[in-house]
Amino acid sequence: MSELASLTAVDSVKEFGGWLKRFTHTSSVNNCEMTFSIYLPPQAQNQKVPTVYWLSGLTCTDDNVRTKAGAQRYAAEHGLALVMPDTSPRGEDVADDADRYDLGKGAGFYVNATEQPWAEHYQMFDYVNSELPALIEANFPVVAGLKSIFGHSMGGHGALISALKQPGAYQSVSAFSPICNPVACPWGEGCLGAYIGDDKDAWKAWDATELIKNGAEKIAILIDQGSGDQFLEGQLFPQNIQQACDDNGFELNLRMQPDYDHSYHFIASFIGEHMAYHAKALQK
Repeated sequence: MSELASLTAVDSVKEFGGWLKRFTHTSSVNNCEMTFSIYLPPQAQNQKVPTVYWLSGLTCTDDNVRTKAGAQRYAAEHGLALVMPDTSPRGEDVADDADRYDLGKGAGFYVNATEQPWAEHYQMFDYVNSELPALIEANFPVVAGLKSIFGHSMGGHGALISALKQPGAYQSVSAFSPICNPVACPWGEGCLGAYIGDDKDAWKAWDATELIKNGAEKIAILIDQGSGDQFLEGQLFPQNIQQACDDNGFELNLRMQPDYDHSYHFIASFIGEHMAYHAKALQK
C-alpha cells in the first residue's frame, strides 16, 4: 500500500473488532474536497479483503448509512470492507440550488454533468466508479478489482447504472427503493435536465430501466422495495424495471416488503441480507 499522503484523517472509531474511519481528500474529477467513510473489518488486519460500495440517497452524506444502517456488524461478519462516499461535491465554489433539496449539493445523482454551472464539479459517476476505487485500492488492505455495489433511492439508481454501464466491474449489485426509471419521474427529470441537458434521449444512458431495454450486459439484480414507501408511486417505478428485465432476460429479484417505508428503518431491517448477498458473490 502507498502512504496515506493524499488523505486527511477525520476520525476513527473501533466497531465489531474493526475500524470505522472517515477521510477527506482532494478530488481531481470533482475539482473539490470530498469526504468518504470506510469500515475495515477485523480480517483486514491480516489480509486483503473484498469491498462493497454503498451509495446514499438525496440529502444524505456518508454519515447517514454509517450511523443508521447497522451494516458494519455484517461487514465484520463476512470480512468485507464497506466504502461510503458522500452524495455530491461540496464547498463554497460548488454550484447549488438553495431552493431545492433534489438538485445540487446532496443530490449529485451519480452522473457526469455536461451542462453549466454543474459540469465543473458534478462528475459523480467517474468519482464513485474510478477515482474513489483507485484511492481505496492504493491506500487500504483490499483486493484490487474485487468489489460489489449497492445503495438507496438516488443511490440505488447510482448503484444500478454503475453495474449496468460497466460490465464486469462489480461482482454483484443490489438496491433499496431505487429510482428505477428516472427519465419518467420528477426527481430524474429535474436532475437529468439540469446536469445532462434538454436532450431526453441522452438521459437514457443514465437510467437503469433504459439501459436494460437497450442491451446492457446481463447481471443479476436484487431490489428491496417497501410497499408503504411514500415515493413508490410517483418517483420509483419498480414495475418499469421489472418489465424491462422480463423482456430482456435479466434475473431480477424484486422483493416487495409489506408496509415498510423509505427510511433507514427499512434499510436496517434488510441490510444484513444484502451484505450476505454480496459476500456470497465476492467469495466465489
